[in-house]
Amino acid sequence: MKKFLSLILAVVMVATVFTACGSSENKTGDKKDSGTDGKIGIVALLENGAFMDMKEGIVSKLKEAGYKDDQIDYQCASGDTTALSTIVSKMTDGTYKAVFTIATPPTQAFVNAESDTPVFFCAVSAPTAAKVLTDMKKPDKNATGTSNAIPVSNIIDFAQATTPAKKYGLIYSGNEDNATNTIKQVKEYLDSINVKYVEKTAPVSSDIESTTNALISEGVDAIFVPNDSIIQDGVSTLADICKEKKIPTYCASATTVASGCFATLAIDDKGIGEKTVDIALKYLKDGKKIEEISAEVVGIDYCSYNATTMEALGLTKNQIKTKYKLNELK
Repeated sequence: MKKFLSLILAVVMVATVFTACGSSENKTGDKKDSGTDGKIGIVALLENGAFMDMKEGIVSKLKEAGYKDDQIDYQCASGDTTALSTIVSKMTDGTYKAVFTIATPPTQAFVNAESDTPVFFCAVSAPTAAKVLTDMKKPDKNATGTSNAIPVSNIIDFAQATTPAKKYGLIYSGNEDNATNTIKQVKEYLDSINVKYVEKTAPVSSDIESTTNALISEGVDAIFVPNDSIIQDGVSTLADICKEKKIPTYCASATTVASGCFATLAIDDKGIGEKTVDIALKYLKDGKKIEEISAEVVGIDYCSYNATTMEALGLTKNQIKTKYKLNELK
């Protein structure tokens, strides 16, 4: 009987050892398979070329860091603030390790939720003005990331060197803090170099045609367009009118150039998405606190110009005056 009990005990011990080993190997295997623990959210208010490039940059860099497709949840509110509010509620319920927000409105929505879920924002042009943090070097609202702060003076200097203008037309919706802030900076800079301007708002995209014509009727000889999702929706209409009137259009995004505006000095949209993940990994992998991770301003990558618009304006590539690498779009 004792021998039998001893045999049973030995079998149990051996089974326990193998089970433990199997468990350890499975855990290691699981960790290796999943790459990095946790679910990650990516949110945009709407989809356009720039935002999709940013999303692509975020996703590709997350995958490079070890995240899998089923860990990355991308949601777009399709321009609907009510839908955005629903997405915020879903992603701040404690089941997401972090959320990436593309541009200003989603970032403001998540920060205003005051949840424990950290926010990594991508391409917020004026983070402090948008109140998603108080200090770029010391984030204080559980959010940090990248700013595509519009290089207003550089763009205007570039425009004046390429197609000197006596009066600029400024168009924006008046509904987006980032665009309003950019226009404020443009006006201040134009004042500083003694160049006149006229500003007008187009609250909805259907107003863009009449607003553009109103600017032209006031004698503007160049137009500046900020990053404004409402204006972007109808910017091709603006561009067509200006091409016909031989009025150069400058803007703040390569996407707006691709939509018909003449030129800008711009960031690489996929690149800023990747840089946002680099910042996030300091928290996700290195264990740093959000307040220890400075937000960063991403600088100019190249000069984007629309070749079709350039031709319509009667200009040539040699007339584009910039020190930056040229990025041709059509």
